[in-house]
This record gives sequence, C-alpha cells and structure tokens, in this order.
Amino acid sequence: MKLLENAGFESLTNTLSLQATDIRIDGRIESYSCKMAGNDKKLYKMLNQEGQNPNDLQVLSPPQTGQPCSISPTHGMNYGSYEKEMADACSRKTLFHLKSTLNASFQPDYDFSNAKSEEFSREPSLQEVKNFIDSSLSGVLGEAYSQFKLHLWAAIEEEIQLSECTVYSYNPDLSSDPYGEEGCLWSFNYFFYNKKMKRIVFFTCRGMCLSALDPMNESDDELEFEMDPLDLSENTERLTPMMVV
Repeated sequence: MKLLENAGFESLTNTLSLQATDIRIDGRIESYSCKMAGNDKKLYKMLNQEGQNPNDLQVLSPPQTGQPCSISPTHGMNYGSYEKEMADACSRKTLFHLKSTLNASFQPDYDFSNAKSEEFSREPSLQEVKNFIDSSLSGVLGEAYSQFKLHLWAAIEEEIQLSECTVYSYNPDLSSDPYGEEGCLWSFNYFFYNKKMKRIVFFTCRGMCLSALDPMNESDDELEFEMDPLDLSENTERLTPMMVV
C-alpha cells in the first residue's frame, strides 16, 4: 500500500491528536493506494497459496455497527442464505488490502499479516458508521464538533467518494489490538474502500482515560481543550478547498 499525500487529512489528524480535561484522543485519517509495494507482494503470495483464488470468499464477523444489510432478491432464486453470506464475507484480495492498510498505518510496531478474517467486519450502513464516529468524537469535542465534522466528512468525500465505498471495520481481540492497553475507553478502525478508485481511506481513533494512564498525576500537565468552531483558523484555511459544495 502506498500512503497518498493529503494536506487536508494531515490537518484533520493534527486536530484529532489532543488532550482534554480527562481524556486524550489519538486519531488518524490516511489515504492509501491499493497498488502493491514492498512487502505487499510477499503478503499477497502468502494469502494466495497454491490452489487458492484471490476471489475466494473469506468469512468475516457480523457487522459491528448498525443492522445487517439487505440484498434485493432476484426472481427465481432463494437469496436467504446468500444474503448473510455476502454480508459477512469479502474476497481474499480485499482481505489482503485491509491487512496491508493496517501494516502500513501501524508500522513498524505491529504486524497484521496473520490477522484472522473474523477480526474484520463488513459494515452495511455508511450512515450508521458516520453516526458512530460522530457520537464518539462529539462526546469529547462537544459543540465544537458540529463545525469540525463538516470539514471532516467533506474532506473524506473529496478523497474517496463515500457513496461508491464499501465500509469495513477491524475489531481484534485484546491480544492483537493496537489500542488494547489499559485506559482505552473506546476505539474504532474503519476502512472506506472504493474498488473503482483502487483506494482506501483508513480512519482510526481511540479515547484514552488520563486517570487510568497516570493516576498519580491527574491534572498538573493536562491541557484544557476548548475548540472554537475549528480552533483551527489555520485548519479552516487549509480545509476550505477540500469542501464539497
């Protein structure tokens, strides 16, 4: 995977790395090309061993956000079991792209080459995913988030064309979770995959409880976070060209 330069995403990432009175936010938004580079080829060969097809379906966990998707039935066919199969599966090649994105984003501290397909989910509702992200971040940023989210989703839309995307999430067990340390209140890892563009926007974020991280030093070094509609005079200027009219 190749990291694509995006000034708007860099600005958003800077804003999502902040400390409030009792919680610290670590967030990152990145765009990746699905073209193979470096170790990608080695991982691709490992996932597609002899006798295996890149289009073979891999079993995923049920959706973590929202309700199961519905697939319109086709006349003369029973799509009851097919609907669930497609909702909870992806191709071996898509799974490769998801793992490669994680490796590129968290390198060199983590290696997701052996992550199980069941640690991923296909999210059927883009709106439910947006609602979950908005709810998680607004709980920390408060009313300032109502302004910030306009820039956030406009920048993502500009980069990946959300209506054409399939959304996946990564939901590992604690032993392999890069956000699994003590004090993590919540976290999410979402992939917005546009197959036509051969591109993935990866949005990862966590909320850390400061008292759990350092119970002996609760507030001496804490920074009160007050963000006026993007405290971000600088960020606003940088993001304005990214907005969708």
